[in-house]
Amino acid sequence: MPWYQRQITLKARPRGFHLITDEVMAQAPEIDNVAVGLAHFFIQHTSASLTLNENADPDVRGDFERHFNEMVPENQPYYRHTLEGPDDMPAHIKASLLGSGLTIPIRGGRLALGTWQGLYLCEHRDHGGPRRLVLTVFGEEK
Repeated sequence: MPWYQRQITLKARPRGFHLITDEVMAQAPEIDNVAVGLAHFFIQHTSASLTLNENADPDVRGDFERHFNEMVPENQPYYRHTLEGPDDMPAHIKASLLGSGLTIPIRGGRLALGTWQGLYLCEHRDHGGPRRLVLTVFGEEK
């Protein structure tokens, strides 16, 4: 069973939760050739994260952002890591809470996502810039 690995670069986005399924799949042609397998997505940043959630209603993404900003507020007096701005330390905390990777089954050359599931880039910085993912695909070829 072959292994494939590549780096994917996502365009820069403002702070928020962004549906990236189509952008990722456009840069992952290896998945098309896998009958049964796994795709692992790893983000190479400490101030952004990945998660899997609702792909239809954009209100979900806004609710996530509002909730995380309440849960992990900026400008807390106990933060010591503040040289990169008030959004930096909260971004690191949010990234740790959500995680840096996702593993998703592949079936018939497609991610085996549920009907209402999509990949999210969780951008926790006001100006995070382009984000890099490492995609590792393992599986039985078609």
